[in-house]
Amino acid sequence: MSRRRILLQGSVGLAGLGTAFSAGTIQANSPKLATQEIAQATLRGRYSNKVVLITGATSGIGMVTAKEFALEGAKVFFCGRRENLGAKVEAEIRNTGGEATYMRADVRKSEDIKAFVDACVAKYGRLDIAFNNAGVDFPPHPIAETPIAEFDDLMNTNARGVFLGMKYEIPYLIKGGGGTIINTASIGGHHAFSNIVGYGASKAAIIHMTKTAAQEYTLQNIRINAIAPGAIDTAMLERVQRDWKVTKEQLVAPYPIKRTGKPQEVAAVVLWLASPEASYVSGMRFDIDGGGLG
Repeated sequence: MSRRRILLQGSVGLAGLGTAFSAGTIQANSPKLATQEIAQATLRGRYSNKVVLITGATSGIGMVTAKEFALEGAKVFFCGRRENLGAKVEAEIRNTGGEATYMRADVRKSEDIKAFVDACVAKYGRLDIAFNNAGVDFPPHPIAETPIAEFDDLMNTNARGVFLGMKYEIPYLIKGGGGTIINTASIGGHHAFSNIVGYGASKAAIIHMTKTAAQEYTLQNIRINAIAPGAIDTAMLERVQRDWKVTKEQLVAPYPIKRTGKPQEVAAVVLWLASPEASYVSGMRFDIDGGGLG
């Protein structure tokens, strides 16, 4: 395999860095879905009175998904480490008539995530949907040249962050009678790419944790799924292009669709997974990559 091919494959995997609701009183994974309630879920405002918690929503996929949930009537409680961006996103949602609250939290720290989840329930009274989306990337390195600190930060942010989120979200979902969790993985979590061992390992861990958690809690009316984005048009993708020294055209060359994805296209999948229409879906990984690994 040529060096160019290896670089392009790796950049496609790293690009994935860019990478839950019920209508009325019915739970999202109830086996008895009312036709009327499913129909209502297709209307704007389908998440009215639902509480959605999102990590990593100060930019990119998380930010767009937070705005989409708010447009659908949800109360959105979100975190990120960049306070200036958090305040900006909260103001933008509120200025469009939505309800959102930003709280600074570092998903690497158990005390931060526990306080974040507790604060969400204290403010809005319950938790219905959790989107564990926070993640980081680093420039590419072969394994022997990968800095240990970078590997540790990838695992602590991407994998441990999702574990901590589920650990503190699940008890509230059980208390409320059920709900849904969506975790952000990546196509790099199930397809090996050169030079991103820490990133790929962290995303593979998310996929495994998602499947394990679904087996443990689906009978308690909690559906848990993962999304695996490919090359999504975000600021993180721009960093990938700079780090790998590739153009956007080169980046999407392996994709049959021949373009990058939009954050809105990822958000649409998240909102569907959180809805009653996905009531029989749990423990699954959804690739959002334009057929790139098809």
